[in-house]
Amino acid sequence: MDDGNKNDDTNNMSGEPENRTARLRSRLREWQIRQQAARGLAYGIGSGAVSLLVLWAQHRY
Repeated sequence: MDDGNKNDDTNNMSGEPENRTARLRSRLREWQIRQQAARGLAYGIGSGAVSLLVLWAQHRY
């Protein structure tokens, strides 16, 4: 039987900022991981390109 008391609703409101913070932290972690992966990929491609240029220059001269 419902007595009209909304105590449960106020408990849910207090947890919402924590959920937002947790989601924000999760998104930041994902973004940082993606950023590090992109840097690693760029570094790998760049160093491979430099190696190919060095080999090409050695072969040419």
